[in-house]
Amino acid sequence: MSDQRVNIAVYPGTFDPITNGHFDLIERGARMFDKVVIAVAASPGKRPSLELETRIALAKTVCASLPNVEVIGFSTLLTTMMHEQGATIILRGLRAVSDFEYELQLANMNRAQNPELESVFLTPAVENSYISSTIVREIAKLGGDISPLVHLQVAEALRKHYTI
Repeated sequence: MSDQRVNIAVYPGTFDPITNGHFDLIERGARMFDKVVIAVAASPGKRPSLELETRIALAKTVCASLPNVEVIGFSTLLTTMMHEQGATIILRGLRAVSDFEYELQLANMNRAQNPELESVFLTPAVENSYISSTIVREIAKLGGDISPLVHLQVAEALRKHYTI
């Protein structure tokens, strides 16, 4: 029996929709950690455009090439879900300095709830630094081309969603 510890990182978010910026962080996280759990939050308070099941399915499609990545949905407290997953690392992205203050507050609150949790922050590749789900949704709503910003199936799902 091995005593080797498995490093499981959770990358939480609404992923409404999952973008190339998200995938960039997921791919790099998958190289850094034994397992990465993409935790798609129900987040009813944010009123996501896409249903939870759709967001989970799109994340699974986008991450299909990464064998150590699992996608789940959740509607509990992040620290509760992390305990259930056996995870102690929270993976988060920082696009700009403006993200840091909010992310620092979250990291400190999560650590206050569970002192064993650590937050790891990654910055996106330069070509993804301006991409946000909010911007992608706005472009899609107005019929613009989002194909450089998201996976092909995500672009198709948004096109169908906004033309109904």
